[in-house]
Amino acid sequence: MTQSSATLELNRAGQSLWLDNITRELLSSGTLKRYIEDLTVTGLTSNPTIFDHAMKHGSAYDDDIRKLAQGGLADEKLFFELALADLKRAADLFRPVHERTAGVDGWVSLEVSPRLAYDTNSTLAEARDLHARAARPNLFIKIPGTEEGLPAIESAIFAGVPINVTLLFSAEQYVAAAQAWLRGIERRIEAGLNPNVASVASIFLSRWDVATADKVPAALRNRLGLAVGRRSYRAYCELLTSPRWLRALNAGARPQRLLFASTGTKDPKAPDVMYIEGLIGPYTINTMPENTLKAFADHGKVGEAIRADGGDSEAVLAEFAKSGVDLTALAAKLQKDGADAFVTSWDSLMGVIRSKSTELRKAAGAR
Repeated sequence: MTQSSATLELNRAGQSLWLDNITRELLSSGTLKRYIEDLTVTGLTSNPTIFDHAMKHGSAYDDDIRKLAQGGLADEKLFFELALADLKRAADLFRPVHERTAGVDGWVSLEVSPRLAYDTNSTLAEARDLHARAARPNLFIKIPGTEEGLPAIESAIFAGVPINVTLLFSAEQYVAAAQAWLRGIERRIEAGLNPNVASVASIFLSRWDVATADKVPAALRNRLGLAVGRRSYRAYCELLTSPRWLRALNAGARPQRLLFASTGTKDPKAPDVMYIEGLIGPYTINTMPENTLKAFADHGKVGEAIRADGGDSEAVLAEFAKSGVDLTALAAKLQKDGADAFVTSWDSLMGVIRSKSTELRKAAGAR
């Protein structure tokens, strides 16, 4: 594999390119290392669905599952041992990027149990525990930006835990999450603590277009996700120029970066890199599935950056509203559906771990 000019150019435009995937095979085969070297990948994200698929359809985790099960671990405790092992290896691969960028880039992300999405106290406790166990400076803990997650985000930031706020679907949800993060930073400043606690806010895009594909005129299809992303970028730019944020910056804080997620095109008739080419913005991140990464490396184009005012986003969103799309209600539904989907994947993952644990223990005992 030779270095991709498209991904390198995207990086030079000021946007970080992260991989939305992690598997034991990706690590052990050297593929992730090649992506870092050849495709300018500077971080990665993970979620329960990714782990569920990897463990259900492969055997790379079997030996560790058997050993951990024989040691008395089960379900969530066993899973987090496996996930932490993977994320620590990935974090070490990205450590040179993290150090070269003074902590801006080179991050990996591990999610708390999605069953805690509506439990503030348990979310905070698990976030602190996982971060301490990982013992890596470049590991984010993912906390959903639900109403119940916002106090946990604020408290985790105050406690010094780097947070990837996940499951955000609108500019309004992004702003609420950013304010929770900023409150945590301001509390650290008031307490005389170092306010440089890293964070990203992940806004999910493609699900908007899936949800409205059959509800709007053909001319509007596959335009809503990009418009939501651009409106969120406008809110991001407004926050980073606000007096409130500039006071925190003056005290030593670093900005929470905006991350574009769910950027794999779901409509086979639409361009496979449209959520990459349409959302190029400095000091942002685009985390993409492996197929999208390869597609962009192959034929992606780096054009104009998103305008700080969101470009045509408001006009496009107004067209969707005229077509009967209640953007506020749909954002709330997408967030709930997203949280529910991760719970479904989590339950499936726990089922895979239980069945494999039983099978592998029996096989070991029969030898």
